[in-house]
Amino acid sequence: MASSTVKTERLGGMNAVELEKVTKRFGTHVAVDSLDLVVPKGTIYGFIGPNGSGKTTTLRMILRIFHPDEGRIRVMGIERGSAADNQVGYLPEERGLYRKMRVREQLQFYAALKGLRRNRKVVDEWLERFGLAEWADKKVEVLSKGMSQKVQFIAAVVSRPVLVILDEPFSGLDPVNMEALKDAVIELRRNGSTIIFSTHDMEIAERMCDTIFMIFQGRKVLDGTLAEIQAQYGEDVIRVRAAATEKDLAKIQGVARVNDYGQTMELRMEKEADSQQILRELTAIGRVERFELARPALHDIFVRIAGQEDHREGGGANA
Repeated sequence: MASSTVKTERLGGMNAVELEKVTKRFGTHVAVDSLDLVVPKGTIYGFIGPNGSGKTTTLRMILRIFHPDEGRIRVMGIERGSAADNQVGYLPEERGLYRKMRVREQLQFYAALKGLRRNRKVVDEWLERFGLAEWADKKVEVLSKGMSQKVQFIAAVVSRPVLVILDEPFSGLDPVNMEALKDAVIELRRNGSTIIFSTHDMEIAERMCDTIFMIFQGRKVLDGTLAEIQAQYGEDVIRVRAAATEKDLAKIQGVARVNDYGQTMELRMEKEADSQQILRELTAIGRVERFELARPALHDIFVRIAGQEDHREGGGANA
């Protein structure tokens, strides 16, 4: 697993965000505990973690809404700055549009706040792209939840920021609008922006992120590419479609856990278990249509850590 130091050297110090031993407390509660983090420029960097893990606090420190009690934070190489930095766009999880303002004038207002004065053309291009052109002169209060979400996203990126921070950007969107938003994020990265996004959707994190960071109880427990993270666990998952019940599978020697997904089941093997012996016992029960040895999905790894099944103090990649 590549360390943060190695990442910095490999990229020649070209980092969008750097955190060194950052700690943030609220009263006696330690929300973020001695966190080191490096976000290379031009990447899509995923933030994952259970609710209350310190994820949003970390994002708000990067945005300089909060300041750390200890440690250092550099954003685009600058250690001091304001929350209204024109280089940074932010989509908060708690949406915040002015409901009585019309859509176009609101987006023009946000663009102007970020220093983009002549903005009518770019605002209209974004509205057209997201199918909102006919709603440009409507008040925000008449928009559906999905439409409002798209307007909020445009507000975060309309000024062409070099760093874009998205907190649960796909929440509440249907598949068509998710695809449109995904394409916009990929295009921003292609045009040089760095994207940090927080999500509870592990499948999206797997598919989109160059690097994935997980925080748990205020500490970093994962940080690397999906392949690097999965390599820590090895091929300890068996995906099965067979004439056997969940209870049958749970009784097989070497099976630590069974997850029933309806059409298939996933077996997690105990350490040192023999997959071939599991297959022999499975065929003794009945017909086996599928038997696939695989690395765990990010969803499974998340559950293991957040459920404290595999959690070790200071464990995980780059902890």
